[in-house]
Amino acid sequence: MKGRLKFLLPQILCALIALSLLFSGCLSDKYDIPGISGSETLFLSGGGPSSLDPAIARSSDVLEYIVEIFSGLVCYKPDLELVPDMAQSWEKSADGKTYTFHLRPEAKFHDGKQVTASDFKYSMERACDPATGSQTAMTYLGDIIGVEEKLLGLAEEVSGIKVIDDHTLQITIDAPKEYFLSKLSYPTAFVIDKTNVESGKNWWKTPNGTGPFQLKSWDDSNMILERNELYYLEPAKVKHVVYRIWGGLPMMMYEDGYIDVTDVYLSDIERALDPTSSLNKELLITPDFNLSYMGFNSTKPPFDDARIRQAFSHAIDKDKIVKLVLKNITRKADGILPPGMPGYSENIHGLAFNPELAKKLIAESKYGAVSALPPIILTTSGMGTVSSVEAALVDMWRNNLGVEVEVRQLDPGKYFFVLMEEKDELYFSGWGADYPDPQNFLDILFHSGTEDNIGEYYNPAVDELLEKARVETDNETRMNLYHQIEQLIVDDAACLPLTFDVSYTLVKPYVKDLPLTPLWMPRLKYVSIEPH
Repeated sequence: MKGRLKFLLPQILCALIALSLLFSGCLSDKYDIPGISGSETLFLSGGGPSSLDPAIARSSDVLEYIVEIFSGLVCYKPDLELVPDMAQSWEKSADGKTYTFHLRPEAKFHDGKQVTASDFKYSMERACDPATGSQTAMTYLGDIIGVEEKLLGLAEEVSGIKVIDDHTLQITIDAPKEYFLSKLSYPTAFVIDKTNVESGKNWWKTPNGTGPFQLKSWDDSNMILERNELYYLEPAKVKHVVYRIWGGLPMMMYEDGYIDVTDVYLSDIERALDPTSSLNKELLITPDFNLSYMGFNSTKPPFDDARIRQAFSHAIDKDKIVKLVLKNITRKADGILPPGMPGYSENIHGLAFNPELAKKLIAESKYGAVSALPPIILTTSGMGTVSSVEAALVDMWRNNLGVEVEVRQLDPGKYFFVLMEEKDELYFSGWGADYPDPQNFLDILFHSGTEDNIGEYYNPAVDELLEKARVETDNETRMNLYHQIEQLIVDDAACLPLTFDVSYTLVKPYVKDLPLTPLWMPRLKYVSIEPH
């Protein structure tokens, strides 16, 4: 989620789809598309991405398409093993700073043109060009020597990316970092076709990618992906993937047979979990590497005082929110790292619900009393309806602290872009892992020098430990460092962790081998459809 920012508000999704139903009407038949065979097609719901440009991708509604159409040097398998992708092999220098990648000679763009090392150099340098406006380039490519200079407009090229020959690319980073290769699995490092990009500003509407699927067509009703017959690895098993664009309520479409897979949200979770329901037999439950949290801007009043941040944290009964509001479909988060993530520890001590301590902290703060606090606005994503979680948070702050918090909503499609620019004092957010390493959470979100530190949190001790962990090569030592870092961040109330997400997915019985993983990766190529 950009490291992918995953922020799911089912209420917004349902509202948008319900509106679309008023104008589009119901689908007449599942197989109403010429040239599409049901036995070779996977039907999904979709919202229609705002862009398919890998250089600016940062949210789940875009990434799910991009990872199928484009590809990069490395990728993750469903079992979360990092494997070669367009690079068939690589070597690392003795000092751990230079990687030499050998591209697959059979790697081609969708139009049949050979993919070369120069294409990768162009693609990464374009992502780092200030004119591209990428908010992910520094996060995922910033370890490469010369990237910062390119992003600042001080250099024409990235000095750490060198073309040795058509099939050999060399990348040099600033220090040995165990997680660097994992970063290259994120779309910012994917290859794109220069000729395609130069065809016009909306080039991504007809992308010449390299992934297991290519874009066949895209209109207001359907986005159709077609199997890439020139794919350099094992080709996809289904010939087509059809995304129904705002075709209706996903749950209704699933039950009526118009789509084959759907997420289950609060309004339908009890039905899906009921063992007597036919839906229950098609339900798959998957823990995610996702954190939902309340962000504080530690440079803006009143959250420039750690005691106020701590007070707002101690005033929230997360157990009650999980049980009564979220119907136990998520897990309470005391720390930052989700269960299953390398470095996760059950020994992290969260800021427990304690209204009396919260009031005491406010009295001890530089503000001294609730009456001295400035007006507080919670910035969130929405279209008129405040989510049940946000309403519960506002209510608890009112009842437990005597603080009134106003809710301000932003357009969901632009939310994170605006949030990155505004750096609001209190905001609702989420983060999903892009690779299984604690650096992807703790460093990216909380080091004072990172772009994704939206709350502008700064703790010299945290920065020092994070920088030490970056170059630590012993895994056990590195994980111990991250444990210390996570506890410091939690104690300091850099943010208010709320929940770790769990995915509830309905999959038709004839859909086989659909990977449900906590990472973004090309997954549809594994799917097959049985006769039905």
